[in-house]
Amino acid sequence: MRAERRLLATVAIGAAAIAWALPFAWMAVASLRPGVPPDIASLTPPGPFGLGNYALAWRSGSFPLWYLNTLLMCGGILAVQLVTITAAGYAFARLRFAGRETLFALFMLQILLIPALLIVPNLATLVRLHLYDRLLGIMAPYFASGFGVFLMRQTFRAIPRDYEEAAMLDGARIPALIRHVLAPLARPGLVAFAIISVTAHWNEFLWPLMAVVSPSRQVLTVGLASFTAGAEAGSAWGMVAAGTFLVAGPLLILFLLFQRRFVSSFMFSGIK
Repeated sequence: MRAERRLLATVAIGAAAIAWALPFAWMAVASLRPGVPPDIASLTPPGPFGLGNYALAWRSGSFPLWYLNTLLMCGGILAVQLVTITAAGYAFARLRFAGRETLFALFMLQILLIPALLIVPNLATLVRLHLYDRLLGIMAPYFASGFGVFLMRQTFRAIPRDYEEAAMLDGARIPALIRHVLAPLARPGLVAFAIISVTAHWNEFLWPLMAVVSPSRQVLTVGLASFTAGAEAGSAWGMVAAGTFLVAGPLLILFLLFQRRFVSSFMFSGIK
């Protein structure tokens, strides 16, 4: 019975993997095929595969500018988040103060909120702060992260107090203690959060669409939407698929390179 269950589980997982991979496989074939719209759904190419669609997509869209804006956005958000979640995670894991558990529960409520609910108040705040139509306006609402605080709290709780007590005996204050002792030990948790943060904000579409109107400040997802609308009008499905891969490709490569560290980081932080 156990062998049969394992076989059924393997078959089910394999079928799910195939169903998940088929759209990507079709998109990969479409992006490498010659630009013949009527035959784009056919599995038999009318000619040799090539990178012509990628070159055409790169020339047709402002991908260098979109990449730059996206990197600035993701890098800026992550740089501030690493400071805020580390400080808050340490406070909730190590410090004792009145209302700590209540305040932590309020932080966790952020995870339950649908981001679309906050668009109107966030836009009103950006206008008052004169941050509308700026990259900083896209970044500002994400400088704090409820999930990041939870992750770092779990990470710091997994670190023995012996290191902290030894540093305090040597006269280390809390800022130096976090920077020189706990942060290096919590590196797996920071790496896991960094991967999640970059992935989430790289794929973010609705908020950058609402917070920015100038074409020169568009990020990859928003730029891809306008690029795809023009390409679909001419049924250039191969170019659309190539443009999509230009946006998704860096994340796929990042995950393939760091997937083991990603899993081990979550195991270290105590999240199963």
